[in-house]
Amino acid sequence: MTEISDIRNIGIIAHIDAGKTTTTERLLYYTDTIHKMGEVHDGNTTTDWMEQEKERGITITSATITCFWKNKQINIIDTPGHVDFTAEVERSLRVLDGAIGIFCAVGGVEPQSETVWHQADKYSVPRIAYINKMDRLGADFENVLEMIKNRLTPNATCIQLPIGKEDHLTGIIDLVEMRTAIFNTSDNPKNYEYAEIPENLLEVAKNAREILIDKIADFDDELMLAFLEGDDISPSLIKRALRKGVIQNKIVPVLTGSSLKNFGVHLLLNAINDYLPSPTDITLPEVIDRTNNEKICLKTDPNAKFAALAFKVQIEKHTGKLVYIRVYSGTLKKGEIFYNQTNGKKERAIRLIQMQSNKKNDIDHARAGDIVALVGTKFTFTGDTITEENNPVLLSKMDFPESVISIAIEPKTKADQDDLSEALTRLEEEDPTFKVKQDKDTGQILITGMGELHLDIILDRLKREYNISVNQGNPQVTYKETITEICEVDEELRRELNNKITYGYVKLRLSPYDYENDPENHLQKKNKFINRVESDEIPASIIEAIKESAFNSCSDGPLLSGQIEGLQVELIDTAYHQGESNEVAYRVATGMAISKGLQKAGALILEPIMNVTIISPVDFIGDIIGDINVRRGRVIEIRTMGQKQEILAEIPLNEMFGYSTRIRSLSQGRAVFTMEFKKYEKIPLQLQQNLLKKIRGY
Repeated sequence: MTEISDIRNIGIIAHIDAGKTTTTERLLYYTDTIHKMGEVHDGNTTTDWMEQEKERGITITSATITCFWKNKQINIIDTPGHVDFTAEVERSLRVLDGAIGIFCAVGGVEPQSETVWHQADKYSVPRIAYINKMDRLGADFENVLEMIKNRLTPNATCIQLPIGKEDHLTGIIDLVEMRTAIFNTSDNPKNYEYAEIPENLLEVAKNAREILIDKIADFDDELMLAFLEGDDISPSLIKRALRKGVIQNKIVPVLTGSSLKNFGVHLLLNAINDYLPSPTDITLPEVIDRTNNEKICLKTDPNAKFAALAFKVQIEKHTGKLVYIRVYSGTLKKGEIFYNQTNGKKERAIRLIQMQSNKKNDIDHARAGDIVALVGTKFTFTGDTITEENNPVLLSKMDFPESVISIAIEPKTKADQDDLSEALTRLEEEDPTFKVKQDKDTGQILITGMGELHLDIILDRLKREYNISVNQGNPQVTYKETITEICEVDEELRRELNNKITYGYVKLRLSPYDYENDPENHLQKKNKFINRVESDEIPASIIEAIKESAFNSCSDGPLLSGQIEGLQVELIDTAYHQGESNEVAYRVATGMAISKGLQKAGALILEPIMNVTIISPVDFIGDIIGDINVRRGRVIEIRTMGQKQEILAEIPLNEMFGYSTRIRSLSQGRAVFTMEFKKYEKIPLQLQQNLLKKIRGY
């Protein structure tokens, strides 16, 4: 049983193709977790176990695996790099204690590198940086280090220097130990030896070590005193100060190497042990004490009351539903009953397993600091807080990015109709960024995801895992709607059912709501409900029913049946008849009133705007910017990257279909681009009219 202070819960985060999965494979090999290294291009790596991952050579779902290095237990989550699967990164970072940001020594800080780095900033995850692929043509350690400092964090401080680069990469200088690790590529991949720093690099290494010590001196009084008095500073003092700085998120140690060539992997493992925090080192997320609605902090103590967060759901054909949980306090034993604070359900931990990618090891209990999976739960979903029954605390839920691309699908045979519905429900339960709805006009099933690749993977899984083939339409933009005017509406419902009168009456005021300026709501982007009625005669259950119905009615806008966003609903009057009024009547009356009000309140379509990053040789920049303007885009910034330039722009998603072909023709195939959702924005009125004509067919 590993001590909690010897556990490291870490994630591997990076831009696509920076070497996350290759690095993870080497970490597992060096720790004797696996005995043969797989390669991404061969489709046989440990953490890329899905068929789609093997075929495409990319990570799609985050995989959890445990290894041991020098008596430390390292729980690794290998996350995807493609922007379409950014939700996997989001929910992994929510429960991790530390992370390794991997950067390509040629590409440097690429677009998705910035995205995942800022996701880690959001959860204050301590990090180390690893500049990989130093063996590649064009590798430039100093340039990537400067990019990290300028674009991500000024706290980046190198603790290693490469000896040579490209084909001449021979070793790594360890500035903490002041020695060199030399690697032998022709022998066992695990073989390396330590040597003195080469004479021609000794002065460079000393200067770099001085900079390192100067950066970390504030974190340790003993080191500070030795530094000021000019004494020799031991590696143990440097490690202690570095660890304090990393845990406080004030230092990011920068390492280097080449995972593919097995250069620097053991040094990276040492850095994980030495600098990244254990569960006992971090400040746990705040929870709400439901008895008094006050914020409190949990303690990483296996003897405290049990509390955990369900952060991922995975449904397997044979095992059924797996729910991944991070235990923050207490202990959950196999067979024990736990309480879901989010939905009020009780369930039993029928089986507890420790995941090794797609393999499962049964365990008897999970304690504070552990990441495990539950088998057989029915009512636990992503973001739920589970506790023992007498521990009424609630962890904050996770926020996921908007899903902006839809495809209409239908089963190829009527026999598959029910099976398709069940399969989509399971996939929706697994993936919080995958949505399913039925078009009220056409009756078609619309599936919505983060991008075309995301939906392509979903359709491929339907065929392979559920044996369901579908007809599909072309990808289309998911629009939302909002209102621009204030209006008041009322609705009275009086009906006789089974010789009994059912009565409900509401008067509502609908108005635009700017959630961006509401500090409590701008992240959730929810609509707002305000009760202006002060009457002891109206039961609280009736007010709650009106509120729920108002929010539910926001899923069906008057123009395109889109989700309503930026709406404030005020209940300004209601009436209650004893014996006749019930919740159902008020729900129906509220729904009818909202529907009527939206027609009168100047509805407007909102379109998704994408952050687009284009990297191109300088010769083609002018043509690319001209094309951005034609697509109603805005250039935000142009940054120089060596011989290339990087354009940051905001472009409506509707203008981005077919852009891959266009960018190739504009740049002779030499430019690349990535895009991710930024925000919803009001569409110009003329374009709205044209869009409605196109969709409605007149």
